Amino acid sequence: MPSSIPFHRRTMLAILALAVVPTVHAAPRAPLVLAAASLQESMNAAADAWARLGHARPVLSFAASSALARQIQSGAPADLFVSADEPWMDAVDKGGKLAPGTRVAFLGNRLVLAAAAADRRAVPLDRAGPLLAAIGQARLAMADPDAVPAGLYGKAALQKIGAWDRLAPRVVSAENVRAALALVERGAAPFGIVYATDARASTKVRIAGIFPSASHPPIRYPVARLKTAASPDAEPFRRFLISARGKAIFARYGFTPL
Repeated sequence: MPSSIPFHRRTMLAILALAVVPTVHAAPRAPLVLAAASLQESMNAAADAWARLGHARPVLSFAASSALARQIQSGAPADLFVSADEPWMDAVDKGGKLAPGTRVAFLGNRLVLAAAAADRRAVPLDRAGPLLAAIGQARLAMADPDAVPAGLYGKAALQKIGAWDRLAPRVVSAENVRAALALVERGAAPFGIVYATDARASTKVRIAGIFPSASHPPIRYPVARLKTAASPDAEPFRRFLISARGKAIFARYGFTPL
């Protein structure tokens, strides 16, 4: 049966009905952050602080900087990259993957020798003798010394003090610094070369010695926005990380703000 409401009135009612339907806006996509494995606790704390400011909490993916750089070079979409060294950020930059003007080195760290918490030995690391004596015929855990930043720093330090050639056959290579730390935690190796912040994050290990800063390249963590960044929060979160407030969060976990 034809409607008894005139056409113009039906049209107006339809327009009014549409006007009162609430508009649904999609929440902005949270930034995807690819971060060095050594940043797990601190970056999670920074993401929580960002979320408390009313933003979508960033999605965090942790791995060795070398692995993350290769993912980016292969075209993996992400918003921010935080590396544990400059060379892997250089590699991503040379591949044309960084947003110009967004790269900043904002954190530093120390390289240490970690031992089981029950092992109270102190090992001087300014020369080879004490380290060689402490390890003996046992194993030394390290992140991959040919690719992963913590392993590259560790190899450089061992070469500097003259211990690398003797210890290289005894090295247990791990995929990242946290995997090297886990080997010490489980007792698979009595010692491991990790960052000071990694040792601090575990109740199962203690720092047996600290490598002299001059024994290896400076440990610097750069952050940069990627050209693939699609989240509107990517740049604001990057700026938050390098701000005084952001750096203070990382300082609580033992990092040195730069």
